[in-house]
Amino acid sequence: MTKALMLQGTGSDVGKSVLTAALCRIARRHGIKVAPFKPQNMSNNAAACPGGGEIGRAQALQARAAGLAPHTDMNPVLLKPETDRAAQVVVYGRALTTMQAADYMANRDQLMGAVMESFDRLRAEYDLILVEGAGSPAEVNLRDRDIANMGFATKANVPVCLIGDIDKGGVIASLVGTQSVLSSEDAGMIKGFIINKFRGDPRLFDEGVTYIEQRTDWPCLGVIPWLSATARLPAEDAVSLQRPSRASSGALKIAAPMLSRIANFDDADPLRLEPSVAFEWIPPGQALPRDADLIILFGTKSTLGDLEFLRQQGWDHDILAHARAGGAVLGICGGYQMLGRTVLDLDGHDGMPCQMKGLGLQEVGTRMTGNKRVVETDGRSVELDVPVTGYEIHTGETNGPDAERPFATLAGQADGARSANGRIQGTYLHGAFASDDFRRAWLRRLGAETDDTLDYDAAVEQALDALADGVEAALNIEALFALAD
Repeated sequence: MTKALMLQGTGSDVGKSVLTAALCRIARRHGIKVAPFKPQNMSNNAAACPGGGEIGRAQALQARAAGLAPHTDMNPVLLKPETDRAAQVVVYGRALTTMQAADYMANRDQLMGAVMESFDRLRAEYDLILVEGAGSPAEVNLRDRDIANMGFATKANVPVCLIGDIDKGGVIASLVGTQSVLSSEDAGMIKGFIINKFRGDPRLFDEGVTYIEQRTDWPCLGVIPWLSATARLPAEDAVSLQRPSRASSGALKIAAPMLSRIANFDDADPLRLEPSVAFEWIPPGQALPRDADLIILFGTKSTLGDLEFLRQQGWDHDILAHARAGGAVLGICGGYQMLGRTVLDLDGHDGMPCQMKGLGLQEVGTRMTGNKRVVETDGRSVELDVPVTGYEIHTGETNGPDAERPFATLAGQADGARSANGRIQGTYLHGAFASDDFRRAWLRRLGAETDDTLDYDAAVEQALDALADGVEAALNIEALFALAD
């Protein structure tokens, strides 16, 4: 019989995603046929699946840790925020509709059938399913129609291990308090707990562990130290943007504004690993640095919304001044659409029907359409004549004179655009910088020295192995897997 174990947290960003990835890698090492599963995810960082459709990038990383290709059954419900109160609803990897938050919360239990169908298909194929919760089960005001935490756990009868983040402070209250607000049925689903992100000697928390065990009657499965390997993994959500930027003297300086609906910004991760690159995320309210060599506009779930947001921050003036001074600009996906003359959305696919002026740095225009392109792809850089691989997730079509100088040829089709002087470039291709030959050639074109020994895919694998090593050393893995039922 297939076993399953669910990892829930006392709050967001306690480490559920990376611990699920670590346990997938550990289970694989132990010869267990394992797959990840997250009933409902909310993220604008998505991955294209080889069989079509999209899922959260965290589940794609977990699949990689398990030695699997990503599949839409691993994340049957994906919410992609478009505004503060509305999100695109993706089911089985396909965008269905955009819903207001209140409407979704009132009707999300109707998606439990889709969740259970995906879970059952995985359960029929694998020996162990490692399930990641969302947010916290302590949000009891959301319990009535929950499909992401205890609603799923009780429906599927999957035991739960609760994770507390000691780095945030108040971990004792978080764990004990979670039990105190749960119903007896939900609390009974929790079979143990883990303390995560401990800095220093974990023996110093022995009394804290004992207290939690006595108050909750849950066993502690281990205290995991702060693991630096997590910083070398692909970015999962916007929390990772708060990590300090790594500066390097005399390096190529790249700046990227933190758009309000920024998406798939893990495109930057390979660049951040290059020793000669000083990469900096620029938060709202702060001007883009004048000494930047390159400004990158990353993808966004709402091109029109973030184009307005960019102007509210004054970043449009910074980007135009940078370009006039001879600086380079790269737009990826939604960022590419912003570089053109206009963005036309007559039917409101990106929000309210409207037409908005772009930055005018490229002689192209974008028309939003109802068709969403989600595909893995490969091809060659036109300018550099080197291979490149990646994926596309976007709506809209972009055309114009600069598109006659494409960024790349993908699956036999032209993609993107380059200005006549080559300094302004745009592309719909995500993940391009993970292609080592392309990344090196593209950075050298900007005058940077590159690390010819850096293999990005190998670096991710090494980070996953280091993460799994640290987690396995800290946890009672045999007891943890024994909780699965």
